[in-house]
Parts: sequence; structure tokens; C-alpha cells
Amino acid sequence: MSWASSFSSKRAAAGFLALLLGCALSSTLSGQETPANSNVQTQARAAGDDAQTQPSPAGNPPKSTPSSALHLGPGDLVDVNVYNVPELSTKTRISSSGDLYLPLIDYVHVGGLTIDEAQSVIEKRYADGGFVKDPHVTVFVDEYASQGATILGEVARPGVYPVLGQQRLFDLLSLAGGLSDKAGNQVVITHRNQPDHPETLALSRNVSEVPKSNVRIIPGDTVVVRQADIVYVVGDVQRPTGILMERGNITVMQAIALAGGTTKTSKLGGARIIHRGPSGMTEERVQLQKILEAKLPDVPMSPDDILFVPSSAFKGAIHGDVTTALQVASLSLVIAR
Repeated sequence: MSWASSFSSKRAAAGFLALLLGCALSSTLSGQETPANSNVQTQARAAGDDAQTQPSPAGNPPKSTPSSALHLGPGDLVDVNVYNVPELSTKTRISSSGDLYLPLIDYVHVGGLTIDEAQSVIEKRYADGGFVKDPHVTVFVDEYASQGATILGEVARPGVYPVLGQQRLFDLLSLAGGLSDKAGNQVVITHRNQPDHPETLALSRNVSEVPKSNVRIIPGDTVVVRQADIVYVVGDVQRPTGILMERGNITVMQAIALAGGTTKTSKLGGARIIHRGPSGMTEERVQLQKILEAKLPDVPMSPDDILFVPSSAFKGAIHGDVTTALQVASLSLVIAR
């Protein structure tokens, strides 16, 4: 045998041995990976099953759709559609007795039913009357009058808003566009089932100040945001005006400051507050000069008080009464922003 032939035979034998070793190694690795992959897949499936069967945390029940949670009632505006029969589609409002008037089947009582229940009742009426074979009815509520709450007073958009799910006072205020510039620090809530027992709560533009006021709102509630109380500053000041008591209290010096301050001709020792009470008008003298000099404490004012600062000028004294009367009359219609 030649040297070339011997080398070729040895090379072929080595290649065949390498092929056998490669197959054996591949089979070994494949056998090891399969259980591992199977174990990972089994764990993943188990985790998925646990996630599906794990109950909701306490205090967080599964959310339900409005159709299953809310009931139809008088005043609700609904769209009723019958699939593939556009002639029977209609928009109507539920009557005070809880009935809907629908084409061909006359009045259908839906008051107190959920949307799903109302759809089933209407489908049955159309099927039993032979008007539609196997009807499919959908009911869409355009306006939840019976499931809404009314918000009035000093908000951007007063009106009736739907109460869907667990809504609270601040949610309703947000839907109404928030408080107006004239809003005070009180809100009155009247419940439908207790009209003689309204609930008065403190209110603030900063939600964190009165978290207890964020009470739950239920359908039928009426929420009235009161206007802030007003005090008036008239006479010899820079800007005679009416001032909102946004925080429920204001003093004489604060009112003077908001009115732009006094003038050079103001008679600081002759100022007085005119109170409006159940028994009529009363007067209280205020020593502005001594308050400014810290010789007397500042004087608190009450809602509807009129702070009058006279003028030391002779002409102003003559016409003071007329001027004051005109200012008070005009300020009854003007509120400082």
C-alpha cells in the first residue's frame, strides 16, 4: 500500500469517528434540555393558572360594567335599537311610571331593570308578538337622569351628572368644571330620601385641607356650592368694593388692604362698621389709626358688614351720606375678584 492510500484511509476513519461522537453528544444534550424546558413551561402554566384563580385583594372587588351596576329609572333618555330592523330603532325617555313607548309593542315597563334585563324584556315582547324573528335588541343610555346627581351654585358648569360606580364629592366637582371664582367654603348636600336633613360640609380649593369632606355621592343627591360671604368697604378708600370671604373670615385691616388702602384725606379715627342683623342695622366704631399703630387689636368682620371710612375733607363730609348710599347700592351688584 502506498503512503497516499494509507493516509486517505486514516483520514476517513477519523472523520467517521468524529461524526459518531457528534451524534452522541447531540443526543445527550437534547435529553438534558427537554426536562428543563418542560419544567419551565410547567412552572409558567402554573403561574398563569394561579394568576387566573387568585382572588381579588380585600377591598378591591372586581369592577362591574355600568350596564350591570345601574338600574333604569324615570327620566332616563335611552336609545333602543333592533338589529337589522332600523325602522324599530328609537330614542325615548322613560316615563314617570317607568315605561318606554316602543314601535309595534306599545308600552314596556323597564323601571328598576338593568340594561341587560331591559334588553331581554324588549326582545321577548318583539318575539312573542311575532313582529321580529329572533330579535337582538341593544339599549344605550344617553342620559342617566335617575342615576345622576345635581350640582348647583358656584361651579363652572352646573347641571345633572351621572353617578357611575363609587363616585365622591370631588369627582362630581371635577365633572362640573371645578369651583368658580365666587365659591365659598361650604357645600350643602341634600339626599333624595332625606330632603329635610341637608348635610353641610366644609370646602376648600385645596383638597388635602378637608379630606373628610370628600364624601360619597349617590344617585339623587343635590349638591349646592355656596357663594362666599361678602363684606363691603366704602368711603374714602382707594377702591370701594365688595370682598369675598373665601376662608370664612376677614378683619378690618385685611379688608382695607384689599380695597387698596386709605387715602390722604381718610379720617382714620372716624371709621365704623355697619352690621346687618335680624333686628336691623347697628353701628360699631373702629379706631383705624390705633389699629395701625398696634395700640388696639384688629377687628374681625362678619358677612354682609359694611366698613365705612369717612373723609376728613369738609366737602367730603357734606356729601358723605349721599356718596356712601350710592356706593353701597352699587356694591350690592359688584363682587371683587
